[in-house]
Amino acid sequence: MHLTPLLSASSVIQIHTLAALTLLPLTVTIFSLPRGDRRHRWLGWCWVVLMTTVAVSSLAIHQVQLIGRFSPIHILSALALVGLAQAVTAARRKDVLRHRRTMVSMTWGALVVAGLFTLLPGRILFQVLTGG
Repeated sequence: MHLTPLLSASSVIQIHTLAALTLLPLTVTIFSLPRGDRRHRWLGWCWVVLMTTVAVSSLAIHQVQLIGRFSPIHILSALALVGLAQAVTAARRKDVLRHRRTMVSMTWGALVVAGLFTLLPGRILFQVLTGG
């Protein structure tokens, strides 16, 4: 592992990366715990704050520019913010099924799929992991 590309990146990219990497074990933890108890709610709010940080910070990252200064990942960020609002609203309304579906969808879309794109050649995490 070679951290220089990440450490020399902008603070926005560093914050974005730290929040996203923190989400990975947090997501596994939340999905492993009983649903609806105090820990689930507290960790869920931590997840919401971190995902909001990831989505908002990504809007300031313009390394890949396909549509003006933006890329398709910016659309995912907007969808993540909408999904967060829907998931929180569903949880508050005790609509467990909608909350679960939204959170699972966001986990796959915003963490897994978007995360895989960060591993493409030329991206900072690719450089960190491969040294190239």
